[in-house]
Amino acid sequence: MRILSWLLVLGLACVPVPARAADDEGIDLTPAARAAQAWLATVDSGRYGDSWEEASTLFKETIPKLRWETSVQSAREPLGIVTGRKIRAMNYMRVLPGAPEGEYVVIQFDTRFENRPLSVETVTPMKEKDGTWKVSGYFIR
Repeated sequence: MRILSWLLVLGLACVPVPARAADDEGIDLTPAARAAQAWLATVDSGRYGDSWEEASTLFKETIPKLRWETSVQSAREPLGIVTGRKIRAMNYMRVLPGAPEGEYVVIQFDTRFENRPLSVETVTPMKEKDGTWKVSGYFIR
């Protein structure tokens, strides 16, 4: 099984987001979680090119669209469809290895696929200059 590597720059829409998700600094993590789930829904539907388009500027500067489409397809398609996903952990970070300083939320999901009983997906939304949260990284193991 080929694994997607951490993309730094580095959902089902029905996955519940805790209504008061916040880190120790009192920052509301809900918008970042919603952005991650929406982006995952795009990936789950096989619209890999669209997921690249919806990703952060940093993500798009780090990996060319065609390489992303090829990598994510080869990693995800053998797993089959998503049969369940829930948030395991969310952590607000200002600094990540190999990435510029910014606002990030590292979100881990326990994900079940039809061909793999349990995987951990790590999705890292970052706050863009316009204030929106967009995915800057994806890792699956």
